[in-house]
Amino acid sequence: MTDLNKASAEAVEAARQGEQFAVILAAIQAAQIIQAQQPTTPATPPPVVVAQQSSAGAAGKWLAIGIGGSMLMVTVAFAAVALAIASACIALVALVVYGIYRDIRKR
Repeated sequence: MTDLNKASAEAVEAARQGEQFAVILAAIQAAQIIQAQQPTTPATPPPVVVAQQSSAGAAGKWLAIGIGGSMLMVTVAFAAVALAIASACIALVALVVYGIYRDIRKR
């Protein structure tokens, strides 16, 4: 093989390699474009943050239960006092009516 043939074969081989390089480069660029066009999903918070939010929600829940229970107990206490007053009034009225009845019977 002469130097001219050898140089020609190397030039053809270099051209093929250049074409392969161009195809590979085009594929990489296409993949980058496709990746850039895809919508990104929001990252989920780490489990530690979720656990902290959960414990904060649990604390709020127990606080609400405590306040609601206290309000219920105050309401029950007021109802008991009202029932005691009403019972005392009914007993007083019954005594007055009984006294009037006894006075009427004595005559």
